Amino acid sequence: MPFSATSALAAKVVAKIDVSSQTMVVSQNGKVKYKWKVSTGRSGYSTPRGTYSPKWLSRYHRSRKYNNAWMHYAVFFRGGYAIHATRDTKRLGRRASHGCVRLAEQHAAKFYSLVEKMGKNNIRIVVQN
Repeated sequence: MPFSATSALAAKVVAKIDVSSQTMVVSQNGKVKYKWKVSTGRSGYSTPRGTYSPKWLSRYHRSRKYNNAWMHYAVFFRGGYAIHATRDTKRLGRRASHGCVRLAEQHAAKFYSLVEKMGKNNIRIVVQN
């Protein structure tokens, strides 16, 4: 069978967030596409561990819970927890959030677009220590 765009879109994408190293590695078909610094939950605010699929997307999200906080390119994976953009890029690489996974804006936009393109059912989000 010849290669087609449809078969490429059926490929699984895995986004592994390692809380210990504060990194997110995005792989497609087992090949690393991206590796980015993140910020996860700081002391008193944990980021939930486990394996998830994206539940819903919000490109220009603002947090009702945290004073209208800017959360653009949000990919929600468990309740109010999302992978989303931050403007506080100097804190990437260390724990700084209320439990969400923060990325630099350009990286969050890239991941958001990948989820849109591939479809939520073809994405796995793994949060581990």
